[in-house]
Amino acid sequence: AGCEKEVGSSMWIYVLLGNLLRGIGETPIQPLGITYIDDYAVEENAALYIGCVQTVAIIGPIFGFLLGSLCAKLYVDIGFVDLGKSEHSGFKHPVMLQNACFRPKTLCLSSQHEGLAGAEFTCYKPLLTAIILPLASLLFLLFCLADFLPSLKNLFGNPVYILYLCASIIQFNSLIGMVTYKPKYIEQQYGQTSSKTNFVIGLINIPAVAFGIFSGGLIMKKFRISVLGAAKLSLGSSFFGYLLLLLLFAMGCENSDVAGLTVSYNRAKPMTDFEQGLFSECNSGCLCSKNDWDPICGDNGVTYVSACLAGCQASSGVGKNTVFFNCSCVRTFESSQSSSAVVGPCQKGKDCPQMFLYFLVISVITSYTLSVGGTPGYILLLRCIKPHLKSFALGIYTLAIRVLAGIPAPVYFGVAIDTTCLKWGSKRCGGRGACRLYDSSALR
Repeated sequence: AGCEKEVGSSMWIYVLLGNLLRGIGETPIQPLGITYIDDYAVEENAALYIGCVQTVAIIGPIFGFLLGSLCAKLYVDIGFVDLGKSEHSGFKHPVMLQNACFRPKTLCLSSQHEGLAGAEFTCYKPLLTAIILPLASLLFLLFCLADFLPSLKNLFGNPVYILYLCASIIQFNSLIGMVTYKPKYIEQQYGQTSSKTNFVIGLINIPAVAFGIFSGGLIMKKFRISVLGAAKLSLGSSFFGYLLLLLLFAMGCENSDVAGLTVSYNRAKPMTDFEQGLFSECNSGCLCSKNDWDPICGDNGVTYVSACLAGCQASSGVGKNTVFFNCSCVRTFESSQSSSAVVGPCQKGKDCPQMFLYFLVISVITSYTLSVGGTPGYILLLRCIKPHLKSFALGIYTLAIRVLAGIPAPVYFGVAIDTTCLKWGSKRCGGRGACRLYDSSALR
């Protein structure tokens, strides 16, 4: 039937628009909300209040994901399902709940009063549209530009602000890159499933970050730490946090034994030409494709890219319970007879589960340590600038972090991770797909 365009290939546009709206909605919280707290709270309590705001912002996504997972169970394919039918009415319940929450407190005027008000407004509408509104917009723009450049010059002339801004950009580049690809790292390095990886991160790492931010604000309040002390606390937490991250280099697992990729079919190391290594004498008569990725685990503890490349000739069972027999490439050390294999890759080495536990412990401690310095850093930022420039300084800070760290970090981290790929998948219509197997040592 030919190669058709994959369904939902343009869905990324909706994700992009959703993130755009989310960014517009949450951005004012930083320059306006934190400044408001610092201006109207008692000075010794400001750090604690800011820590509470940041903590709630970290905890919030947990409940958001839970609600999202609940709504995702109500299957509706936009454009293919008639929402007017009763069997799909469950999808409208969240929408109705949202409408109830955002219903206006006052209703519109009656048609009679509305007509009277409209009659008065009609006389002034041409004048308002043609002269007053454009003139007001121009005056407002000139006023903003006249105040913007001197304020920006004042900020960039503050060495403490510039130093903290540059340090934050560097730090957030590493943190955003790590957070973005941490699930992939756990899956590939420790052989964990995607569901378990997300569960562990949501249950352990995010609460550790939230508790660390709250602890930073509590420490600032309890010990009444000065601005210089806040700078030392922020620097110390970052320093020890990154030292702990270095320990993770020693807590990895070796590459899985994958025939033709990490080991040869006779288990000799190392492999140099991965693509040509997928084919051997034991599967030469099977006419296999090198683009397939349906891994199976042989009795000898070696993973094979597919049942065909393992030389399997028979199978029994359905789905995950399928067992392959007479696999000519699966041979044990004790016997040279053909053996069987099961669906799925083989488990990593015996020490890998223990290494994963060590990784989780160090990861939680590191997340907490790095987060403790978050609130003191905000206090340092607010105290090193003039009071009337707080909102503007926080706005520039937020903009710089998102543009210079939030955008480029996932890109160049992703490019670096792609260089460690050993086996690329292929799309249905051709072209390179997602990476199926990474080099664990290079990835670490």
